[in-house]
Amino acid sequence: MARKFLYVIAILVILAIGLLAAMRLWSEDLTEIAFVPTVDYAPKDALGPEAWRDPKMWIARPDMKDDPARWLPPGVEKPASPLPVAVFFVHPTSLVVRSAWNGDLADDFSQGRAELFVKGMASPFNRAEIWAPRYRQAAIGAFLTAAPQANRAIDLAYSDVLAAFDQFVESVPAGRPIVVAGHSQGAFLLRRVLRDRAAGKPLGKRIVAAYVIGWPVSLAHDLPRMGLPACLRSDQTGCVISWLSVADPAETQMLTNAYARRTGLDGQSVATSPFLCTNPLTGTEGGSADAAANLGTLVPDFRTGTGTLAKATVPASCGSDHFLHIGPPPALDLGPYVLPGNNYHLYDVTLFWANLRADFEGRVAAWQKAH
Repeated sequence: MARKFLYVIAILVILAIGLLAAMRLWSEDLTEIAFVPTVDYAPKDALGPEAWRDPKMWIARPDMKDDPARWLPPGVEKPASPLPVAVFFVHPTSLVVRSAWNGDLADDFSQGRAELFVKGMASPFNRAEIWAPRYRQAAIGAFLTAAPQANRAIDLAYSDVLAAFDQFVESVPAGRPIVVAGHSQGAFLLRRVLRDRAAGKPLGKRIVAAYVIGWPVSLAHDLPRMGLPACLRSDQTGCVISWLSVADPAETQMLTNAYARRTGLDGQSVATSPFLCTNPLTGTEGGSADAAANLGTLVPDFRTGTGTLAKATVPASCGSDHFLHIGPPPALDLGPYVLPGNNYHLYDVTLFWANLRADFEGRVAAWQKAH
């Protein structure tokens, strides 16, 4: 009996090792099977900027009573007066289904998750007025395949964000400086907004900073078309900030493969192209900083939809692979959403919540001084 039991244990161990090996060898294929929609693409009508005159088309806006972007973690004081700048924030993907290529604005689950993302990721900017639109986002699987349907889904999401941005610009006082910010899909779409609305246009001169976080910004194929340079200094304005977070040891092949599926803003392949890495602890391009420089990581409480700040816990270093490395996985209870390969994508913003807030306030102050 004991021998049979040991045989069973040995077989289970071998199966487990085999499963791990299969996941490592075919992880991309398995991910595609799990997340890429299996339905035909269903065309949807484009919406004009006037659609976003309806307050219901916004997750956050200055006249909203229950605005999730106004949330602050314990210990952070509510600002006495707002900064004279308007922030346009685009939330990351909250649609994780295989039954549709684009989200439905009436879907309570994905919209509720989007509101939670705005609460955690837009709140560093809430010393100013924040506008965060609802949009018919592409499903997460659209970024995991090169199928034509994926491009159509992303284009629809972009048309919504562009229309919302046009309404945002129309709604804020003429000449007021603006900040654009987004994460993941939101960052991916903001690259195009900057190309189409800021580069070489008067509006570009009003941009204090562009926080394009969680999607690679190609130094050769994106940045020149966005109309703004990379932020080299913490007091620089009119520039782009971007990073992608991983812990060590990091496996980034799936990330770089997803990046390589998309073309840059110039229509060329971005495969093997270096991308921007801003160190959020220093506000400069590249470099390293130890955990003592971290003013506060937002540790989420997913049960209550809140969180607390943990200071001096997470370091940051821009590596030769252009990813932002945070050292070994931090000794914090961040929840179950760390992706395979020590990918801290969902936590790109919250790992550096307080530093991002300070960076934003510092760049606005530098803008005010210069203008």
